[in-house]
Amino acid sequence: MKFRPALLLLLAFTATCAFAQSAADLGAGKARKAATWPLTSTPEEAQAAQLSARFLTRFHYDAQPLDDAMSARIYKAYFKLLDSEKVFFTQADMAKFAPLKTQLDDAIWNQDLSAPFAVFNLYVQHAVERMNYARGLLKQGFDLAADESYTFDREHADWPKDQAELNDLWRKRTKNDWLRLKLAGKDDAEVRKTLDKRYANYIERVRQLDGQDAFQAFMTAYAETTDPHTDYLGPRAAENFDIAMKLSLEGSGAVLQPRDDYPQIRELVPAGPAAKSGRIQVGDRIVGVGQGDNGPIVDVIGWRLDDVVNLIRGKKDTTVRLEVIPADVGVDGKHEMVSLVRKKVSIEEQAAKKKIVEIKEGGATRKIGVIELPTFYSDFGARNAGDKDFKSATRDVARLLGELKHEGVQGVVMDLRNNGGGSLAEANTLTGLFIDKGPVVQVRDSKGGVEVQGDDDPGMAWSGPLAVLVNRGTASASEIFSAAIQDYHRGLIIGEPTFGKGTVQNLVDLDRFAQGDSEKPQLGELKMTIQEFFRINGGSTQLKGVTPDIAFPKNGDDKDFGESTYDNALKWTQIAPADYQVVANLAAYLPQLQQKHAERVAHLPAWKLMLDELAQYRSMRAKTSVSLNFATREVERKQLEAIQADFRARHKAIDGSDASLADEASSSLDDGLNANERSLKSELKQEKDAKKAKDVQLNETAHILFDALGMIKTDPKLASEVLPYGGKDSGSLAAAPATPAAAKPTH
Repeated sequence: MKFRPALLLLLAFTATCAFAQSAADLGAGKARKAATWPLTSTPEEAQAAQLSARFLTRFHYDAQPLDDAMSARIYKAYFKLLDSEKVFFTQADMAKFAPLKTQLDDAIWNQDLSAPFAVFNLYVQHAVERMNYARGLLKQGFDLAADESYTFDREHADWPKDQAELNDLWRKRTKNDWLRLKLAGKDDAEVRKTLDKRYANYIERVRQLDGQDAFQAFMTAYAETTDPHTDYLGPRAAENFDIAMKLSLEGSGAVLQPRDDYPQIRELVPAGPAAKSGRIQVGDRIVGVGQGDNGPIVDVIGWRLDDVVNLIRGKKDTTVRLEVIPADVGVDGKHEMVSLVRKKVSIEEQAAKKKIVEIKEGGATRKIGVIELPTFYSDFGARNAGDKDFKSATRDVARLLGELKHEGVQGVVMDLRNNGGGSLAEANTLTGLFIDKGPVVQVRDSKGGVEVQGDDDPGMAWSGPLAVLVNRGTASASEIFSAAIQDYHRGLIIGEPTFGKGTVQNLVDLDRFAQGDSEKPQLGELKMTIQEFFRINGGSTQLKGVTPDIAFPKNGDDKDFGESTYDNALKWTQIAPADYQVVANLAAYLPQLQQKHAERVAHLPAWKLMLDELAQYRSMRAKTSVSLNFATREVERKQLEAIQADFRARHKAIDGSDASLADEASSSLDDGLNANERSLKSELKQEKDAKKAKDVQLNETAHILFDALGMIKTDPKLASEVLPYGGKDSGSLAAAPATPAAAKPTH
């Protein structure tokens, strides 16, 4: 992804923050102190910035000096992060800050962050001013008959030249918000109330920003200027990253989201303390938090969500008390007090999952196993501590493969769509589940040294037919796995070209290098690019990604999403291939599979519907402006409604859905609301419906494997060519006896 959008949109206080409930040192129940304006940096932050610079200029894979040239790039990135749409600063502001183009390097080296903090303070000031200006516009309303337009895509626009031009821009922005609600059927009074509340809440969130937010923003700009995947992680971000890698935390197991002034229960983690209590329900609102059996209850109404999370999380086997308003009563209803004992909670939503797709055609029925892997996770701490049950993507996938074999599947699809990567070691060991042994990836350091990493243990967890489903969101460790499977001819790569990230990052704990007397300096961590990885064939996934053997239609996001969209991405290069041998000859049946796929989807209603929806999506994405004339927008809305009604009717014909088209119509068109302005019930229903929707690409991938199995069964010579290692796991379709392969030992 490119640089983050306007910071305040990013800091809408993450809708699901309860997974960040693990750090023992934050279990004392103390929230951060209210910010003092103007914001200023702390000595610890200044030290963290300088330490980061020392590492980045000496040990980064593509180390660059922190000088005036780098300062100019940081300057550009910082303002792009804060105000990517150019709606807060004017040309006068930019002229005022222009000298900083050559001063930000000095600010870091001299541990004087007053300049970047001054920018952030003005940014916050302008954000409040703009929201108050928008609230003032609501009182007078708008002329919806005027023939004018609003350009909402301002990435390449100039900064507004003066206050008058900025005011006109915000008049159009606010008018568009008003128009969207009017088109959704709301009267003027409802529109005014909804928008005034939205802008007031925005101002409140802005005022809750503190020095940690300012420092994180500036350091993000610096880190990502060195390369797209280097980043600075403040103490809170570092904790969340750790949780994401190990898929576990110590806390209540309740997922929160902000709703008006209340932290609301959005989800209960299965088997977590909150779920097991039977007294916490989705939709409950938290109004107070207490520590232990007798600690005072702290009122948390109106708090930042991450502050509330800090109070709720804590050490395992300690008690936290929640004062809640039940979901089924109003805000004036009776409060309930619930005591929970914090436990280790597994985040199974991001863990590997399996299912079976059954394909029937031409009198044949075959089971295709599917393993969905959202990320390459590993609990390094538990593993290093000798925990035999440490969380690991490889261990989970090996277990699921064993279950699928027991259930009689004849082919396996590894679904890596939108898997952004994770542990390099997990990518290596996971590949080992599907190959006997051999190299998996080559890693080159900044000095040019190349290390070949691979699987040294004989045996496989699955030796039968394999496909890997990928898309543009398949990145990093996912690309290592996919590239190795492709280079070995071990399985088919199906889908869209992948992201194109070919670099390796390492975490540097800055606290280890802190100076001073503080025992817990809390400097955060630096996620720094230290290596580049290469395929075993010598090529790189950098920029180019992995090209599928059988391509599915692109969704059109490749111009905005992927390594090639970064201005400072490393160039593509290649090295000598590793010593490896292909295990099959996929070319023997790939043309036939491609032909069968093309012939099938040409007459497949679900595939044609997907293509039409993609075309409509691309058309909508291509728009950069909208009319602010009510009559024009109403005509456009009716045209869109007709298109979506056709899509819904076709979905119903394909899926056999019993849902009322009239009921669905209300949720498919723009309602003018932001996500947290809708009811939680409607949000959860939409998510549930989305999960139930037919996955056309996955089904087609399974069908391609079905075709392969049929071809192998009818052609023994072909089976010997395309089934690696005898294909023992493909049962009666394989040339060898159907004896189960030994499970790959845990790496």
